[in-house]
Amino acid sequence: MSAQPWSCGQLAIVHDPSRGAAADLARGIELLRAAASGQLPPTLRLYRPYPTVAFGQRDARLPGFDEAAEAARGAGFEPLIRKAGGRAAAYHQGCLIVDHIEQHDDAIAGSHARFGLLGELLAEALRRVGVDASVGEIPGEYCPGEFSVHGNGPVRVKLVGTAQRVISGAWLFSSVIVVEDSAPIRAVLEKTYAALGLEWNPATAGAADDLVPGLTVDTVADAVVAVYEDAVRRS
Repeated sequence: MSAQPWSCGQLAIVHDPSRGAAADLARGIELLRAAASGQLPPTLRLYRPYPTVAFGQRDARLPGFDEAAEAARGAGFEPLIRKAGGRAAAYHQGCLIVDHIEQHDDAIAGSHARFGLLGELLAEALRRVGVDASVGEIPGEYCPGEFSVHGNGPVRVKLVGTAQRVISGAWLFSSVIVVEDSAPIRAVLEKTYAALGLEWNPATAGAADDLVPGLTVDTVADAVVAVYEDAVRRS
């Protein structure tokens, strides 16, 4: 096993159908445990998710959480609480979720470096399909993170949020890329963040096709796979 944050080895590419909000997250943990036990090779899992608002642990402790969860349901998004950190994030079938899962003998040691390395890979995938993308938090973004990927345009918009789950012997790096149809995501986040009493700037919630009209999830998925394959060839 590699001592590096990412092995840069060949990845099994899995295109998964969505099983539903909770089942999709549970499947990721199932694969993570399989990797830790040596039963899963390094894997890139890609899928278009069921409409979901994934709340953070801190969100669930706020007085307005029940109202926020109900607002999500009313907008057609399934509310759930994820184990990873961060604030509420929304996604639907116009998004692409990329789960990168690997066995690793010291998964914690490389966790911070992975955010930078893999965030840059995702930004490069977006640049290849015409999006002017960069890594870094933008002021007022929802579910803020140092290694978010944003698109540069008249207004900078968050396009990719990343999170990581580490257990003994393996890690899962999960990314949500917002490709199509940002309006429902922006609308449900406005309702849920208002209920939670959290401040943010709705103008930062966008999609890649706001910057490159006509861009599709399938096109971005192909670019993500190609960027990973190129990284493997360079290693």
